Amino acid sequence: MIVYTVKNDTYDTRNIPNVESQEEIKKLAQEFESEYKPIPITITDGEELLMVIYYGNSNLLNKLKYFPVGVAIVVLLFILILYYFYETTKSNEQSKLWAGMAKETAHQIGTPLSSLVGWTEILKTEKVDPSYIIEIEKDVDRLKTITERFSKIGSLPTLEKVNLTEATQNSYDYLCSRTSKLINFSINLPDEPIFVQLNEQLFSWTVENLVKNAIDALRGKGDLKIDITQDSKNAYVHISDTGKGIPKGKFKKIFEPGYTTKKRGWGLGLSLAKRIIEEYHDGKIRVLKSELNEGTTFEIQLKKA
Repeated sequence: MIVYTVKNDTYDTRNIPNVESQEEIKKLAQEFESEYKPIPITITDGEELLMVIYYGNSNLLNKLKYFPVGVAIVVLLFILILYYFYETTKSNEQSKLWAGMAKETAHQIGTPLSSLVGWTEILKTEKVDPSYIIEIEKDVDRLKTITERFSKIGSLPTLEKVNLTEATQNSYDYLCSRTSKLINFSINLPDEPIFVQLNEQLFSWTVENLVKNAIDALRGKGDLKIDITQDSKNAYVHISDTGKGIPKGKFKKIFEPGYTTKKRGWGLGLSLAKRIIEEYHDGKIRVLKSELNEGTTFEIQLKKA
């Protein structure tokens, strides 16, 4: 696109449609001058100025300057979409793997468990100290509970309207009897019942995993507390400890399958807790707060029934 002017400041154009008045052409020449240096045309060895040519890009060329940016944005979006589908597929595969492992574990435990039940009945007919049989039956019942938990992980569990306060108290009573006396274990529950849609066995497993995680953080000694609060829509279970704490950057990472800071362990406890609460109970679980060397509070949020 070209604008040229003769020495008496008369402007004219070439290849520029819809620009007719001298003021419009002059304004366009000023725009071109800001982009490219004008070309003076002289005669008689450069002594007499014949005209000045102003030139610039067409509208199409100006638009094409942004074309590489547009292509880069499209390519980036395409890469992000591919990455999203890759991560989603990977997550689904991991989920199916854990579910399959859980069902297989339940199946494998079930066979020797049935045999143990039979041997327990045989021992009752023999002259065996009854206290031994009672302890064996406790362990058998515990194995039954573990088997049922794993079998529910591999399929959609049944939820029932349950008093959360009572279910938490039952979990506390079980854990309290198996917790070191060096742990100051306490519970603070409301007087009135709070009803939620719950699978009590899986909820108990979640509380157990969080409590065990807290005991590990306490390194054998300290305070551990369970609280239940509520608002108009939700109930909240808080499990607090005075242990080593969790760095803020790892609040979400600790719920990933396989993540652990222990020398021994599979890193499945918190990931199972997250799956149970969020996928099966449509609730939420998170680290509510944590300070290094001061303690951590986990929060379970469940909708009231």
